Amino acid sequence: MTQTKTAISIRKDLYEETNAIANEMSIPRSQLIALALEEFVLRYRNRNLREKINEAYATTPMPDEKASLEIIRSHQKKLAKDEEW
Repeated sequence: MTQTKTAISIRKDLYEETNAIANEMSIPRSQLIALALEEFVLRYRNRNLREKINEAYATTPMPDEKASLEIIRSHQKKLAKDEEW
């Protein structure tokens, strides 16, 4: 994977805390920042995906979907009867 250098501006207290944590972890500051940014991007994408999923499930099913759902529910009930709990 290729690396790209960049310059950022952050508050002095955040910079100092970042240095302290990087020292505790025995890793370069840039590696700590990259890890933190990766975590942020992952959370951001997951949140967006969750919102899209919630939107999809929040909509009312179309008439043809309702019929399919009834068939699925019927099959699930039949399968559940045969299983021991």
